[in-house]
Amino acid sequence: MSPRKSTGSLVAATLWRLFGFLTASAVCGVLAASLLVPTVAATGVAVSDSIKLFNSLPSELTVDPPSESTRVLTADGKPIATFYAENRVKVRLDQMSPYIKDAIVAIEDRRFYEHAGIDPQGILRALVSNLTDGGRQGASTLTQQYVTNVLNESLVSADKGDQIVLNGQKSMADKIREMKLAVELEKKYTKDQILEGYLNIVFFARDAYGIEAASRYFFNTTAKDLTLPQAALLAGLVNSPSFYNPDVHPESAVQRRNQVLAKMLSYGAITQAQHDAAVAAPVDLKITPGRQGCAGAEMAPYFCDYVSHLILNNPAYGADIGERERKLFRGGLTITTTLDSRLQLAAQAQVDATAGANPDKWGAAMVSIAPGTGKILAMAQNTVFLPAPGKFDTQLNFNVDSKDANGNDLNGAGGFQPGSTMKPFTFAEWLNEGKSLTAMVDASRRSYPLGFPWRSSCGRVLGAYSTSQKQLGAADDLQNNDPGYYRRMPVNYGLYNSINTATFAEATQLDFCGIQKMVDAAGIHSGVDNARVNMHQLGNLLGAIGVAPLHLANAFATFANDGNYCAPIAISAVNDAAGQKLPAETSACHRAIKPEVARGVNAVLQDVLKRGSGVYIKPKVQERFPVAAKTGTSNTNGATWVVGYTSGLATASFFGDALEGQKRPGQNITVNGKFYKAIDGYMLAGPQWANYMLQVAGYYPTAPFPAPPESMTRTPSASRTPPTTRTPCFPGFNSALCR
Repeated sequence: MSPRKSTGSLVAATLWRLFGFLTASAVCGVLAASLLVPTVAATGVAVSDSIKLFNSLPSELTVDPPSESTRVLTADGKPIATFYAENRVKVRLDQMSPYIKDAIVAIEDRRFYEHAGIDPQGILRALVSNLTDGGRQGASTLTQQYVTNVLNESLVSADKGDQIVLNGQKSMADKIREMKLAVELEKKYTKDQILEGYLNIVFFARDAYGIEAASRYFFNTTAKDLTLPQAALLAGLVNSPSFYNPDVHPESAVQRRNQVLAKMLSYGAITQAQHDAAVAAPVDLKITPGRQGCAGAEMAPYFCDYVSHLILNNPAYGADIGERERKLFRGGLTITTTLDSRLQLAAQAQVDATAGANPDKWGAAMVSIAPGTGKILAMAQNTVFLPAPGKFDTQLNFNVDSKDANGNDLNGAGGFQPGSTMKPFTFAEWLNEGKSLTAMVDASRRSYPLGFPWRSSCGRVLGAYSTSQKQLGAADDLQNNDPGYYRRMPVNYGLYNSINTATFAEATQLDFCGIQKMVDAAGIHSGVDNARVNMHQLGNLLGAIGVAPLHLANAFATFANDGNYCAPIAISAVNDAAGQKLPAETSACHRAIKPEVARGVNAVLQDVLKRGSGVYIKPKVQERFPVAAKTGTSNTNGATWVVGYTSGLATASFFGDALEGQKRPGQNITVNGKFYKAIDGYMLAGPQWANYMLQVAGYYPTAPFPAPPESMTRTPSASRTPPTTRTPCFPGFNSALCR
């Protein structure tokens, strides 16, 4: 039993309540006078002064749009991810169930459509109840509650949430100020506008701000489709979101719901039959938490991460990172990307299948580009964004650079050694200098010692391959995959069979500045620091510097696009919460390579799959579409590639060591239960690429590539035509050598 209060305490409490009653009555008198007779001269000096004081209070309330969730969508409208500080989706009043409108008015402010922002009757009724019952009945109208929410939201949006004054801590001055703002708000907005604003801003749960988010969170439905019992339960929540949370306190929530239903019945908002059916209805929760950010993305988490970095790095979305974060997490943006959900789902399934269970954490990645626009259509890798049992987790994006051109972070792995996928650019310069794609070169030469007379009109060629000069810093003599290729051969044969000595034989006849320009024009650069790949360094002819799959795919898309380069883009449209357009990315294309040169490269790279280094790739996608490709393998077999394209789709496929440092050799490894003495581009990256392209290439143009001019295609005599098959890669050869 609780202890009895002393007589003195009871008297003191009674006097205090009486004082409060008289004070509040005076306030109500002032408010009534202000509202009802603002143009009539007051007869009492005290009342007149009170009216002047009330009218002198701040009356302008800036109703900024509340924080809204940002949606990231695919090009075909599928959801990728949602960013939010407060999970909120704004909806119009006519997009809300009539039950929620009636329920919130019935339980929170029955006289909402009758008063002018404050309700003197409600204030006096609450005072009488509190004085007689000792309770804490509130008297704030919906308009006053809306004012409070708007003020609090503006503080939160300005990162001043610590300045919010909770209801129980507000002074009389705070309350009177809010009353004045409520009165002025009613003059500016209609009742329906205020009710709409309130239902969109009010807090329902930690992951649900506003009625639309609350409907999705608790019932996996929309505000428009709320049933009567659902609407009554949510209307009851706003009074105490924690105590009436049906997932935590189901009995309290049901009692509160039924209280709301009783109010609706007493005010004639529903019939007795509706009331009885709703009271008898089970709660039937379908808790559906919001999926926040890229970690909760519905698809393409790493592409999502790339897009978020593009927004946060772009001054068009705010002067500093703080402004840009507010825009992304609170601005209610709709970001439409270039991603094709069909390709993305296929790419993700394929990279996941390539490595299987993957206890050794080998990386698999693919990225697709649309030639002619630069649009990124798919971006996938075989990892998860957050740690999960039995999964390879990382937040690094295997497909993109570490930093952008301005030094801003992109959260990328920084690229992988491209190996022989760099060879087509030396070959392109060969054609660019007017040479034939069937001309003979001496691929027997293996030694390129220090002081070799390379040609360069703009710099000095560095490096040497000469076993006899190792003590002077030279590398071992150049090696091929198979001894049988140290001989004279046509340059096209040397490319589609990926013969290292043939590439070097070409380079002896070229200006290295031309090779440099060709690589630069195709957009190839270091994935670590965005610096140019120095083609005057001999090792880079065979792909020694890490390049991101995105930019390697885009370089090959330049060949597919008849020599026109288009910068990669990921964001096609951005609209703010009001539907206004914000800056997005547009295709930026220019002539990078002569059309006849691109056509010559395309002609030879089609033979890679028919009779060259990719002949063992299965399935045989070339039997269905005109397709060109190049295989590649890094020095220790730790990075393997196939980069291939149709006229409408370019895809880079990678498999290898993607862990930080990228130092593991791809030798003597087991992948998906199969042992590999040494992995080669055609073994894992190849089938990954072919299976994917077979599934999706038909969604985009697959027209035959235009033929190169006849001047490029002189055919050597039959007696000098080399064999058309190739020995697969095997261990013991320098990597740059396995194709």
